[in-house]
Amino acid sequence: MKNISSFLAIILISCISCAQQTESEIKADPPANIDYTNEVVVPDLNIPWGMAFLPDGSMLITEKAGELIHFKNGVKTTIAGLPDIYVRGQGGLMDVKLHPDYQNNGWIYISYGSSEGEGDGGNTAILRTKLNNNTLVETQLLYKAGPNTKRGQHWGSRIEFDNEGYMYFSVGDRGNRDVNPQDLTRDCGKIYRLKDDGSIPDDNPFINTANAKTAIYSYGHRNPQGMAKNPFTGDIWVNEHGPRGGDEINIIQKGKNFGWPVISYGINYDGTSFTDLTEKEGMEQPLFYWVPSIAPSGMTFVSSDNYPNWKGNVLVGSLKFEYLERLVLENNKVVKREKLFENIGRVRSVIQAPDGYIYAGIEGLGIIKIVPKN
Repeated sequence: MKNISSFLAIILISCISCAQQTESEIKADPPANIDYTNEVVVPDLNIPWGMAFLPDGSMLITEKAGELIHFKNGVKTTIAGLPDIYVRGQGGLMDVKLHPDYQNNGWIYISYGSSEGEGDGGNTAILRTKLNNNTLVETQLLYKAGPNTKRGQHWGSRIEFDNEGYMYFSVGDRGNRDVNPQDLTRDCGKIYRLKDDGSIPDDNPFINTANAKTAIYSYGHRNPQGMAKNPFTGDIWVNEHGPRGGDEINIIQKGKNFGWPVISYGINYDGTSFTDLTEKEGMEQPLFYWVPSIAPSGMTFVSSDNYPNWKGNVLVGSLKFEYLERLVLENNKVVKREKLFENIGRVRSVIQAPDGYIYAGIEGLGIIKIVPKN
């Protein structure tokens, strides 16, 4: 009788374990009692892809169609001196980031679609430049992915700096999933790491790999449109679009293969399967994945005392469902999802600014600031 009871207990425990939710099944709940509201601080923007705050509190904002805006004291000024921007599909003028020591060196970093180089069409480029009287000066091209293509999808492209001053940026697979992401001799479907002047770090993982693109830091990515440094650990996190299902959050690690398209929790847009594998030896599992897809874009960590009940959380913009998603973390695991500001519009970018407040770029609306209700 004792053996039968033990057997039944094991069966019961197994069933309970099987019934537990996987990460992808954690539902995004509406907030029970949100303590924050939002106000529009920069109105009338179309696709505000990226934003950065200058030391005087003014903002640089990229419009995907190819305009760099300086917003100061309620006035928008178009910045002159951009290179030709190749605008196609999901690509155009994309992210903007200040050097961590901007106050001393003045460097601004921009990702954009460029038609320079081999082939028709364009691909992602990274430049650094300085701002002088609303004109860009001393502009330097740091990296240009190739070859060019007329495909409009999966450009990436975010920029981030780590605690050592290295610059990371993302380039999507450009819709060529079966060739680019797993091939180290080709750009696209990768996270790259450069020194701040564009040179290749000596300890990049593929520096001694024959014919490899030595700027590559990790590979097997699909379309990373969110990137943020974890202020608590210094790690670089990215979110990336899956196909139909399988959007992911990944912590970038040196030389690691994140699996696209060999492993995925998604399927083709027409409902068919392109892989039977969700895991494989030598390929990394995502920290978190979404099924169904939310089409994640901008991402930021909350470390500010302005949001005490959000501190340590991650905020991710949803393009598809038009809300800001709050992810509650415990030991690098997502344990809760919450929808914020539902139906506000396609959330393209989100950052925690130097003033400690969170700002989000909403397509067709502008830049909003999240503020306490009281």
